[in-house]
Amino acid sequence: MARGNQRDKAREANLKKQAAMKKANNKSGTEMAREKEAAAEKMRQKQAAADAKRAAEAEAAAKAKGK
Repeated sequence: MARGNQRDKAREANLKKQAAMKKANNKSGTEMAREKEAAAEKMRQKQAAADAKRAAEAEAAAKAKGK
């Protein structure tokens, strides 16, 4: 019966190892760089839109103050 416990423990360890391998990054350097650049461009666009909105709000506040 002791052998069955050893087999179960080995099976659990193997499942844990396989799960870790699935989680690991398996992209090539160029793929990762491309994804990173795409994410950065998306964030630049979001930041530009936020800056434009902030500028428009500041302009509207300045006009309201000036009246």
